[in-house]
Amino acid sequence: MKNPQHDEQNEGGDVAAEHVRIFDTTLRDGEQTPGFSMDRRAKLRMAQMLEALGVDVLEAGFPQASPDDFAAVAQIAGMLTTTTACALARCVPGDIDSAGRALASARRSRIHVFLSTSPLHREHKLNMSKQQVLDTAVAAVEQAMKLAHEVEFSAEDAMRTEPEFLVEVFDAAAAAGATTLNAPDTVGYMMPAEIAERFAYLIANVKRGKHVVFSSHCHNDLGLGVANSLAAVGAGARQVECTINGIGERAGNAALEEIVMAMKVRGAWLGTDTRIDTRKLYPASRLLTELTGQNVQRNKAIVGANAFAHESGIHQHGMLKHRGTYEIMRPQEVGIAETRLVLGKHSGRAALRQRLQALGHAPDEAAMDDIFARFKALADRKREIHDEDLEAIALGQDPDAQGPWRLLQLGTSTHLGGSASASVKLRHDDGREAGEAAIGDGPVDAVLRAIERATGSTLDVTEFQVRAVSEGGDAQGHAQLVARHAERDWRGQGVSTDIIEATAQAALAIVNRIERQAPASAPVVVAHL
Repeated sequence: MKNPQHDEQNEGGDVAAEHVRIFDTTLRDGEQTPGFSMDRRAKLRMAQMLEALGVDVLEAGFPQASPDDFAAVAQIAGMLTTTTACALARCVPGDIDSAGRALASARRSRIHVFLSTSPLHREHKLNMSKQQVLDTAVAAVEQAMKLAHEVEFSAEDAMRTEPEFLVEVFDAAAAAGATTLNAPDTVGYMMPAEIAERFAYLIANVKRGKHVVFSSHCHNDLGLGVANSLAAVGAGARQVECTINGIGERAGNAALEEIVMAMKVRGAWLGTDTRIDTRKLYPASRLLTELTGQNVQRNKAIVGANAFAHESGIHQHGMLKHRGTYEIMRPQEVGIAETRLVLGKHSGRAALRQRLQALGHAPDEAAMDDIFARFKALADRKREIHDEDLEAIALGQDPDAQGPWRLLQLGTSTHLGGSASASVKLRHDDGREAGEAAIGDGPVDAVLRAIERATGSTLDVTEFQVRAVSEGGDAQGHAQLVARHAERDWRGQGVSTDIIEATAQAALAIVNRIERQAPASAPVVVAHL
């Protein structure tokens, strides 16, 4: 590791940080994970984002796995302009030939060959002797050298391989032409101190150690993928293999966004940097969740929903005084618009007053006492208090009030290969009843359009989620809609065993909240779907 005091004294530019290559394997190691597979169009979109992000090497796939994988790698290879296109291959002639053909149109290509080296794998997976492993690795690298601009050799299960034999294998691979040597912790077994010691040993003992790039590829079985990757970098590894959101086999791979931001925030300590445009980290994370349908946990570092959110009154008070009290990086650095001071039961008066002022309310102390008491009572019943809740409290209304519109009847019909239709009948608290029907792209869209007509509103929803809140065939569905109106997000939710009914209730909740808080003469308008 670098000495942080020394580096801070030289941050003016006297000592240049060493570049660490970011090798992204989201589309290979990540995509082969159950539940995360992508079709070719999705892979192309993700590849474009990864190149814009600035990854040095993009492992596009395993061409020999299937004709579609081959086609995807070939398309991505022909599309990339600044990022090296990489294809994975076992140390098998057919695999290597497929990888070479898939990369034929790449501006810069790399074939990544791998072979198990540990005693466990040699005996139970390969049934090979040490000499057979050495001979196979050399033959594979020599074949790959004829088919790509550069070759990377990976010793699968390297961290459970005898260190002396691993040096022997790496010596042979480097002599055959491999310029990147990858020592993966395939099963996420190692501790950071062990990883650092092993990389230091390899760099010191591989004959061509000064002329090749050592690479780290860490899995997260013990939750140490990122820590082990950074330990390898500290010991001299100058390539890190990782994935967006940390997706990958079993518990996943080291998360790209965490590694990159650790090097950015603690660059003085590590003495390294990357060429990643960190402002695209959050957009890349969001795109991956969109393409796979798999969300990241809320407390995920860097890109989780809570990464830059504060609910504790103590933390919020500190943040209002100085951002650095509870944040070590700015949300804008990773592509998130701003820090969120989440209002909940742990929030204090300072954060509540700040949010009320942002909404245009400036209560005196007496009014603030009443608002704060009502806010705390509501917060005990709800996980999070939103702007529309605060508006209702500030105006002396009940945030949980129902109406004025209520759902009396709902019917839907879906036509295979065609559109869907819906009809609704609503009743207003003033005694009016309204019935309307509409056609939409699906039953949800049709219901929203019918409610628009019945209430005279315009429903432009920006977010829509449905999840089960119980189990079994009669499980209840929870629908949540978010709409933009008057430069503010409005939320509505509904629960029913029928998800279409739950959606209708959520849409009415938005219409009702805006109507209750709007001036009597103002029309109700909700943002678009």
